[in-house]
Amino acid sequence: MRKKSLPTLVHSLQSITVANHIVGFKSIAAYRSGLGINAHVSKEEAEEGLANVLCAGKPVRITNKSFIDYIFTKSLEIAARFDLPMQIHTGFGDKDLDLRLSNPLHLRAVLEDDRFSKCHLVLLHSAYPFSKEASYLASVYSQVYLDFGLAIPKLSAHGMMSSVKELLELAPINKVMFSTDGYAFPETYYLGSKKARDVIFSVLCDACADGDLTVSEAIEAAKGILAQNAVNFYKIKIGAALSSKAFLSTNSLKNDTPESGVSLVRIIWIDASGQHRCRVVPVKRFNHIVKKHGIGLTFACMGMTSHVDGPADETNLTGVGEIRLMPDLSTKRGIPWTKEEEMVLADMHRRPGEAWEYCPREALRRVCKVLIDEFNLVMNAGFENEFVLLKSALSEGKEEWVPIDSAPYCSTSGFDAAAPIFHEIVAALNSLHITVEQLHAEAGGGQFEVALEHTACTHAADNLIFAREAIRAIAKKHRLLATFMPKFDLNDIGSGSHVHISLWQNGENVFVASSGSSKHGMSTIGEEFMAGVLNHLPSVLAFTAPLPNSYDRIQPNTWSGAYQCWGKENREAPLRTACPPGIMDGLVSNFEIKSFDGCANPHLGLAAIVAAGIDGLRRHLHLPEPVDTNPSLHHEKLQRLPQSLSESLEALKKDKVLEDLIGEKLLVAVKGIRKAEIDYYSKNKEAYKQLIHRY
Repeated sequence: MRKKSLPTLVHSLQSITVANHIVGFKSIAAYRSGLGINAHVSKEEAEEGLANVLCAGKPVRITNKSFIDYIFTKSLEIAARFDLPMQIHTGFGDKDLDLRLSNPLHLRAVLEDDRFSKCHLVLLHSAYPFSKEASYLASVYSQVYLDFGLAIPKLSAHGMMSSVKELLELAPINKVMFSTDGYAFPETYYLGSKKARDVIFSVLCDACADGDLTVSEAIEAAKGILAQNAVNFYKIKIGAALSSKAFLSTNSLKNDTPESGVSLVRIIWIDASGQHRCRVVPVKRFNHIVKKHGIGLTFACMGMTSHVDGPADETNLTGVGEIRLMPDLSTKRGIPWTKEEEMVLADMHRRPGEAWEYCPREALRRVCKVLIDEFNLVMNAGFENEFVLLKSALSEGKEEWVPIDSAPYCSTSGFDAAAPIFHEIVAALNSLHITVEQLHAEAGGGQFEVALEHTACTHAADNLIFAREAIRAIAKKHRLLATFMPKFDLNDIGSGSHVHISLWQNGENVFVASSGSSKHGMSTIGEEFMAGVLNHLPSVLAFTAPLPNSYDRIQPNTWSGAYQCWGKENREAPLRTACPPGIMDGLVSNFEIKSFDGCANPHLGLAAIVAAGIDGLRRHLHLPEPVDTNPSLHHEKLQRLPQSLSESLEALKKDKVLEDLIGEKLLVAVKGIRKAEIDYYSKNKEAYKQLIHRY
């Protein structure tokens, strides 16, 4: 019976191939008996091997080399006869493989066999760690092609770059293909695609910088690697040839090469005191060294305050020790107001690939991962940025900064005074892929607001940083100073960065009540999350209102939210539920947190909000009854929010939830910085006036 099995199997393969039921073959011989294929194995040896497999008991696992070699060669013969491709797993993969036997050089006997000289073979997985060997084979054998799926995104950032570069060292570019090698979960396809685009972009930019490729050649290479090479290899029928417009524009690629005129790259980070800082490197050094290895930065960088560039006491951070600032290439942007420069946000790593416990961006990612892992939720955020435009004036021979006007709220004349600036700001934000929803004059002297579209909170925090950079820089071009400090003039209206929060699941806003009736117009999930934020709000303020000056703003009757309560469309409450156009009457789509200001590190502020919301979800907290009038009228019944940074810091010291979710070490540093701010500004009453130059 076994002697009939092999002819039957081969006949079946031929039959379904003839019937056009097969578009290609795939071999995992590398994971069973290795790639040292005996191309001349006999049918008798294969039958004996099959017998050994079947007699080995259950479960049946085909590992006999003779049987596998026979099936491999017969499949390859059929593939050659019908001009079909064969994918061959090479390099790493299944955990029980013998990696030595998956080296593609073992295929040389097959490649030298005349029967297979016209075959079309693609070596999968970058053949990692044998990428150089695979590149060599593709360079000397016309039938060999390469695919780097699985190596991307499985390897480290450095490993992915190195593997693809090694494939391209010898192999013709038109023989290298992309695939995600995704399986089981849709996220694997997305991650494979995203990482592949990032890696190919970086590799080709390096090739341009090194002089290996021109920009136009790099564009064609990207087009080929990401699609056209596979279209040609697999003979995929499509309606029209893929154009380079579907991939990279000349301008987008030039941004990473000297041809564009870009000479410098700003590497930006925001410290725990909320200050924007950067290191600047020449673009050539950025491309060759910094992208892979980052730049060094002292531990002290995350212990600095708003008043001195040195680590505060009690932060456990000193000038001893160094981290790596690693640019997040997904955030790299051309700077619209200075065409010779680019900017990129940085993550903080102990060493490349290992996040530092004090990194604000990593802290936000960490709590967001908890939110999605435990509740399958993503928090979206949208910021309303208030700021004051100041002009220089002389008073008794001394320079002073004063508001550009004293126009009232939403004044047309007030907007006229700054219209040229706002045209530039909106254009700059558009070029940075940041959507502006609206802008207007605010109630304070020289005060304005720019509201940004909501997005996933990690992106919203990044966008807020870029928006602040744009607003300040463009104001400076017009010889003005834009300040986001909470209370520039103690006798005028303060400035905030109100943030609107919503919860999303599978692309749908699940903050809204889903079954038509909810006590407060929101879902149970929404109420529990918001209740957590309200419950932890006193300690959250240590992140969202980080300076003593912040509490000069958070006062009753100033629309800043001074009492621990919430309300429906109540702008005097610190938490306000909102029902924008398009939402059924009585339902709410998001809630606004008013006690978030422009001195806050946006990643840390949002991390605290997410952590508080997670606690509400875990404990199934409920909201109290809403306050539908001015909370000041109920001051005897309502708890006052912290009236000073000292009070908020005391609340944070007692908040075990935020410590556990955000990280003990980072919170020690934050508390040390806040204590130093309290001490300094209590002794230097006029020092707050200098904050206009830092925020």
